[in-house]
Amino acid sequence: MVLNLLSPNLSRLGLWASVVILIVSILKLFSLLVRRQKLARALDSFPGPPTHWLFGHALEIQKLGSLDKVVSWSQEYPYAHPLWLGQFVGFLNIYEPDYAKAVYSRGDPKAPDVYDFLLQWIGKGLLVLDGPKWFQHRKLLTPGFHYDVLKPYVAIFAESTHLMLDKWEKKASENKSFDIFCDVGHMALDTLMKCTFGKGDSGLGHRDNSYYTAVSELTLLVQQRIESFQYHNDFIYWRTPHGRRFLKACQIAHDHTDQVIKQRKAALQDEKEQKKIQQRRHLDFLDILLGVRDESGLKMSDADLRAEVDTFMFEGHDTTTSGISWFLYCMALYPEHQQRCREEIREILGDKDSFQWDDLAKMTYLTMCMKECFRLYPPVPQVYRQLNKPVTFVDGRSLPAGSLISMHIYALHRNSAVWPNPEVFDPLRFSPENVSGRHPFAYMPFSAGPRNCIGQQFAMSEMKVVTALCLLRFEFSLDPSKLPIKLPQLVLRSKNGIHLHLKSLGSGK
Repeated sequence: MVLNLLSPNLSRLGLWASVVILIVSILKLFSLLVRRQKLARALDSFPGPPTHWLFGHALEIQKLGSLDKVVSWSQEYPYAHPLWLGQFVGFLNIYEPDYAKAVYSRGDPKAPDVYDFLLQWIGKGLLVLDGPKWFQHRKLLTPGFHYDVLKPYVAIFAESTHLMLDKWEKKASENKSFDIFCDVGHMALDTLMKCTFGKGDSGLGHRDNSYYTAVSELTLLVQQRIESFQYHNDFIYWRTPHGRRFLKACQIAHDHTDQVIKQRKAALQDEKEQKKIQQRRHLDFLDILLGVRDESGLKMSDADLRAEVDTFMFEGHDTTTSGISWFLYCMALYPEHQQRCREEIREILGDKDSFQWDDLAKMTYLTMCMKECFRLYPPVPQVYRQLNKPVTFVDGRSLPAGSLISMHIYALHRNSAVWPNPEVFDPLRFSPENVSGRHPFAYMPFSAGPRNCIGQQFAMSEMKVVTALCLLRFEFSLDPSKLPIKLPQLVLRSKNGIHLHLKSLGSGK
C-alpha cells in the first residue's frame, strides 16, 4: 500500500529532476555558445589554419611534432593566429616580440581555462593568483629568492648532483646509452626537498619517491586534459578514469606536503629545534614561508602555505629537470661547445674542491650555451593569459577584455624574423653585443613582465652548478638510434626519454 502511494511521487520526483538537469544543460550550452560567439568575433580579424568542425585544432596539437607544426603555422600567419581546443575554447596564439610585449608587459591574470585545471593540485598559489592577493604573495615571497638566501644553496645543489653522478658512474661502465631524464628528475626533486623542506643529505626516501611519481603523473594528466576538450567540464572529468587518476595523485602530493608542514610546525614549538633551525647554514623555503607576515602582522594560512609549497615544488622541479636534460642533450649534439664549456669550468674551479657562489657569474660561455639551449628547447614551451582590459597590437588589430592569449614561446624562439637561421645552435647569439640590440620580448624562457618567474635566479643557479659538475665528470655523446622526440607536457619532455652515452672522465679535474 505504502509502496503504491510512493511510486507516483517517486516518478514525479524523477521527472522533475530530469527536467531540472535538462534546463541546466540547456543553459550551460547556451552560455558556451554565447562565449564561443564572443571569442570567435574577437578572433575574426586574425586568419589561421583550418579547424575541425568539432575538435578545432586539438587533433593537430595532440599529434607528435605539434610544436614544429605551430612553427610552420607561424611562418604562414605572421604575428599570431587563432588556436581552438574544441569549439568553445579559443586563444590568440602569439609568437612575435611586439605582440608579446603588448600583453606580457601588463599584469593580466593567467587564463582560467587552462590554469584552473591545476587548482585541485597546487591550490591558489602565486602561479594562479590574481589581483591584490597575487601582489601580496609576490611581495611576501620575493625575499625568499634574494641572493643572500640563494648563496648557501650552491653546496646543496652540488650534494644532490654528486649522488646522481655516482649512479651514472655505474651506468656508464656498462657502455650502453641510458635515459638521463628520470635521474635528473630525481636529483632535482632531491635538491628541492633540501631547499624547500630542509631534508637531510641521504637522498630520497620511499615517501619522496612516491611524491616524485605523483608529480610526474599530474603534469602528464594536466597536459592531456588541456588538449582534450571533452575533459574540460569538471562534472564529467571527475567521473572518468583519467579524473580519478588525477585525484589519487593529488592526494599523494597533498599528504606529503601536509606531513612536512605539520612536522615543521611541531618542531618550531620545541626550543631545541628552534635553535637548530637558527644555527643552520641556510634557511629553507618553508622556514621563510612560516616566518613571513603581511602588513597586518598576520601569518600565512595553512591553505596558503600548502598552495605556495606545492606551487614551488611543481614549478621548481619539472622546469629544471627539463632544462638540465635538454642542455646535456645539446652538449652531446654539439661536442665542440661541450669541450669549450668544460675547459671554462676547469679554469674557474682551478685547485678548489667545489664551486662557490661567485664562480657562477664567471661561467660566461656555459651560460651562453644554456640560454641558446633554452631558446631551442624552452622548459615551458607555452603559457596562457586572459586579458583583463582591451589590447591593441602594433599592426592596429585589437582584442577585447576577456580574450584568451596563448604565448607560444617555442615558436617565438624560432621566429626567423628575430632569429636568423633559427634551427642553428649558436651560443654567440647571447654575447653582450648581440643581446643589446635584440627586442626585450624576443626571448622569454622564464616568461616576462611583472608576472615573470619569481624563481628564475634559483633555477639558473641550480642548472649552472649541476651542468658544470656533469661536464667535469663525463663526456656526453648521442645515441643515434634513440634520438629524443619532443613532447610538451606543461614542460618540454621527450616521448622516449633522452638517451645519451656517458664516458667517465675520472675525478672531473
